Amino acid sequence: MESLPTIRVHIERYMREQNLKLQHFSDITGINVGTISAILKGSRPMSMNQLNQITSAMGLERGYFYETYGVESFIESTPHWRRLEPYLYECAELGKLDCIQQVITHVTDDRSYIEELFEVAEGFFARGLNEAALILYECVADSEKYQHSERLALCQYRIFLLQKTLNKYDNLNAAIKFEPYIDKLNEEVQMDAIKDLANLYSTIHLWDKVLELAEELEQRVDFQLNLRTNRRRNKLRIAHYPAFSYKAYANLLKATVSEKRKQYRKALKYTDVYEDIMDGINNPTEEEQELIERFKGWAEGNRYLYTLLLGDFDILDDYLNYLDANPKEILTAFVYIVKAANQCSYNIDNALDRFKNHINDIRIEKYLKGTYNEQSLNLRYIRLFYELAKYRLNQNQIEKGIEHLITSFERSVSSNDDMMCIKCIDLFGKYRYFASKTQEEQYTKLIDKLGVPTFR
Repeated sequence: MESLPTIRVHIERYMREQNLKLQHFSDITGINVGTISAILKGSRPMSMNQLNQITSAMGLERGYFYETYGVESFIESTPHWRRLEPYLYECAELGKLDCIQQVITHVTDDRSYIEELFEVAEGFFARGLNEAALILYECVADSEKYQHSERLALCQYRIFLLQKTLNKYDNLNAAIKFEPYIDKLNEEVQMDAIKDLANLYSTIHLWDKVLELAEELEQRVDFQLNLRTNRRRNKLRIAHYPAFSYKAYANLLKATVSEKRKQYRKALKYTDVYEDIMDGINNPTEEEQELIERFKGWAEGNRYLYTLLLGDFDILDDYLNYLDANPKEILTAFVYIVKAANQCSYNIDNALDRFKNHINDIRIEKYLKGTYNEQSLNLRYIRLFYELAKYRLNQNQIEKGIEHLITSFERSVSSNDDMMCIKCIDLFGKYRYFASKTQEEQYTKLIDKLGVPTFR
C-alpha cells in the first residue's frame, strides 16, 4: 500500500510549482531560512506554530495538515509533550476530534502522559471544549492503573456530566456507571457530584432515589460545615458553591419529591427550610448574596406553585405578576398552572392569553436555557404540552388540543420517555376519531417509530 505524501513532500511540491527559492519561502512564512532548511531535510521537527505559518503561506486553511502532522509526529515518531500539548489544543479549537482520537489512542499505550493528558482534559472542560475533553477523559480512565484513584473518579464524574443526553436510558446508564465513584472524589467535590446525580434522577422520575441523594447531600454538607468550623476555617474552597447552598438545595430537592408525591403541604415546609437557611447567612459576600436571592426567588415561585396545586387559585394573579418579573420561570410555572387547572377544572384562559407569546416561543424552542439543564427543560417541555392538550380537549377545543398532544408525544418518542408516551397514546385514543387527516398521519408516524402495533 502506497504511503501518503509527507508534509515535507507537500512543501517541496508547492515550492517547485510556485518557483520559490528557500529564502523566498522563508520570507513569506516568517520562519528562519536555516530552520526551513532543517525541516525539509528532516533533521529538525516542526512545531505547531511553524506548521500553522507554513500552512497559511501556502494558502491552505488552518489545520489542513493536522492529521498528517499527528501521524508523523506522534505515531511514526516518539511523541514529545512540548509538541503534543499545543497540537491537542489546536485540534480541539478546530473540532478535529478524529485527529485527537487517533493520536491519543497511540500515546496512551505506554501510559507515560496520563497525568498531562488529564490536565489538558481539565483545561478543555474549563473552556467548554466538551467533545475533545470527553475523548481525553475516556482515554485517561481506560489507562488509569490505580483503579481507586481520585483522578479516575474525577474522570468518571466528568464523563458522567458530558455524556448526558435527552435519552433517559442513556442517562440512567451513565448514572449507574458513575455512582460507585462518588466516594473516591474529594469530599467537597462529592457535594457537586451528588447534586448533579440527583438532578439526573429527577429527570427520569426516580423520586425515591432523588430523596435518598438529597438526604445524603444534607448529611455531607453538615459534616463539611462542622469540619470547617473546627479546623478548616481558612481553607480554599474546592466545591463549586458555598457549602450552605448545598444544604438549601437538598431541601429544595426534598420539596420537589414531596410535590411529585402530591404532598404539597410537606413541600411548603421544605420550602420554608431552605429559605430559612438563606436568612441565616450573615454578612454575605457578593457570591453568597446572589445565591440567597436565587433561592428566595425559587421559594417565592414554588410557594405559588404548591398553593395552586392545593386548589387555591386566589393567588394566580400574583403568580402571573411574579412570572412577568421572572420570565425564565415561565416554562416550569405553566406546567403546574395548567396541571392545577386540569385537576380543579378551573378556567385559565386569561393566563394563557396573557403569556401566549411566551408559550409559543417555548413551542418553537426560543426560550432561554439558563435556569435548568437540558434534560430538565426537555421534561418540562413534554409535560407542558401534555397538560395543555388535556386542558384544550376538556374545553372541547379538539384541533388545538390534539396539536398540543402531538407536540408532547413527538418529544416523548425522541426522548424514549415511556411513561409520557403511554399517557399521550391513551389520551389520543380517546379523541382519535376527531383528529384531522394530517394529525392522524403525524400520530401514526410516531407510533411507527415506537414499533407499537396500531388498530385502525
